[in-house]
Amino acid sequence: MEDIIRFELNGKSEELQIDPNLTLLWVLRDHFGLTGTKFGCGIGLCGACAVHMDNMKVPSCLLRVGNINGRKITTIEGLSREGELHPVQKAFIKHDALQCGFCTSGMIMSASGLLIKNPKPDREEIIQEMDHNLCRCGAHTRIIDAVLTASEEMNGGK
Repeated sequence: MEDIIRFELNGKSEELQIDPNLTLLWVLRDHFGLTGTKFGCGIGLCGACAVHMDNMKVPSCLLRVGNINGRKITTIEGLSREGELHPVQKAFIKHDALQCGFCTSGMIMSASGLLIKNPKPDREEIIQEMDHNLCRCGAHTRIIDAVLTASEEMNGGK
């Protein structure tokens, strides 16, 4: 059975008639062509599928699309505004905080979610938050440095 789901996706109102039991991850990828959100573990542990729902990080592989009705969803594709990269995206580039790139969108969504709820995290708070994202390439220290840089930029260089 299909339901009508209305929500905001990357700043745009959307309406779908769809099976409400599908996961948001596959709806983003298959119905909207937003492939920046990755399938990793499928059980919400690796962070590759992280998106924001109402400015809070959520694993899209576990979130049923029926639960996003009336909500605001932001994907990696929606972080930049008017062609300008988000400060976290810029900092990841500046610090070369990526290698293979598979985990990068989830890392960026987790980092930007952290900076929404805590604009000035210390190194330990960043480590604790980013610990929920898996990276096999070993870019961890550069990722932490990138989040610190983004925090400084978002707080006027302080």
